[in-house]
Amino acid sequence: MIIAITNQKGGVGKTTTTINLAAALASKGVKTLVVDLDPQGNSTMSFVDIHQLKRSMYDALTEDNVHLADIILPADKVEGLSIAPAQISLAKIEAKLLGELDSHFRLKDELASVQDLYDYIIIDTPPTLGIITVNALVAATHVLIPVQASYFALEGTDDLLETIDKIKVRANPQLQILGALITMYDKRTTLAKDILDQIQNVFGNKVFETVVTKSVRLEESPAYRESIFTFAPRSTGAYEYYRLSEEVLSRV
Repeated sequence: MIIAITNQKGGVGKTTTTINLAAALASKGVKTLVVDLDPQGNSTMSFVDIHQLKRSMYDALTEDNVHLADIILPADKVEGLSIAPAQISLAKIEAKLLGELDSHFRLKDELASVQDLYDYIIIDTPPTLGIITVNALVAATHVLIPVQASYFALEGTDDLLETIDKIKVRANPQLQILGALITMYDKRTTLAKDILDQIQNVFGNKVFETVVTKSVRLEESPAYRESIFTFAPRSTGAYEYYRLSEEVLSRV
């Protein structure tokens, strides 16, 4: 299973979900690979020392003599989890691949050589609908959409769903929406409950039962290069992402 975690809005919890869903799956003995396609490299920073990186996803997607297997590293502190790291150089990939006939299929081709080694591959994407995100959607079997419980939560959702539909028509007919995950939920506010209703109106039964509440612990853990399960294993965030991993396994 290849799950692209996608939403072109920034700050909705894509990287937090990538890190913690992957760590939760690995803790269950599910061999998992994180592919970091965000030039900010926050998923990478959570699992490996970025100062020791020699090559990254940019090289694997643009260089003929570098492949995904050459850049994958074991994650620190999480057994059964590996990472294909990103660096800021990934921000140049749009210009590099412009005009290339296979530009949208680079990731799919690279994953084909390693996907049999893993049970789950989780792809972290940048907050755009550019060539990087399209690569993720072409390569993925499923899409998980984090949606922040805020006033502008559904802004841009139409564009994302339209992009998914276009990719399903030709490039990847098997692509499915795994679900929408509500993040940064504050159950004390009336607004949050209204937003919850709006999200359910758009996504229906695709909305995960698990809701990720606002949590300082979840925000802090990447700074310590840890998932929530080692940073604050008794926190609500750890409980919620563990529940999410069980829902993901049951849906797929």
